[in-house]
Amino acid sequence: MRVLVAEDHRVLARTIATGLRRRAMAVDIARTGEEAERMCLHTAYDVLVLDRDLPVLSGDEVCRRLRRREDPPRILMVTAAGGLTDKVYGLEALGADDYLTKPFDFTELVARVRTLSRRAPKPPVVLLRRGPLTLDAARREASLDGRPLELTPKEFAVLHLLLAADGAPVHHDALVRTVWDENLDPRTSAVRATVSRLRGKLGDPGLIVADKGEGYRLCD
Repeated sequence: MRVLVAEDHRVLARTIATGLRRRAMAVDIARTGEEAERMCLHTAYDVLVLDRDLPVLSGDEVCRRLRRREDPPRILMVTAAGGLTDKVYGLEALGADDYLTKPFDFTELVARVRTLSRRAPKPPVVLLRRGPLTLDAARREASLDGRPLELTPKEFAVLHLLLAADGAPVHHDALVRTVWDENLDPRTSAVRATVSRLRGKLGDPGLIVADKGEGYRLCD
């Protein structure tokens, strides 16, 4: 799951992002409304955690603008304005999908983010197969020759991308952008290490091939 946290309070933004990452979510941070809108236009986020009181462009206006787009992220509006009128305005007039008032319990924020992600449109094909591999995206299950695979969230996401590519190479940058987030140094060995562990769990290093300059691909 990919989440954008639009919050100008640096400590709170880092706290939310760190907590969500510990729950296997890829999280980016925007400090202004203008930045949040721009990032949403270039990246398909599942959920946007949106503070209403953002500088440059208010969270209200960001919500309005994104709602005019064909496929906006699910929006969890977060604000200190917790009156009934504020909530109704945020949900009905602005078009937010959910509304959370500050201060909040972090476990509630996580629950709301996960709930919103489940409401997001699902791709029509959730069962992927190639050779001995099968992956059920809806149930988050993968198997090799019918044997269940115990994969970490990152390993599952990498395998999902490789299977979806159907034998075509998946570039290193695409893996970083989709499975991790903007905070990962593109020069890091995290992708290589994850692929190496995934190969070990598949039991056949030849199933995943590294194409020099192209990335990784799955063989039959």
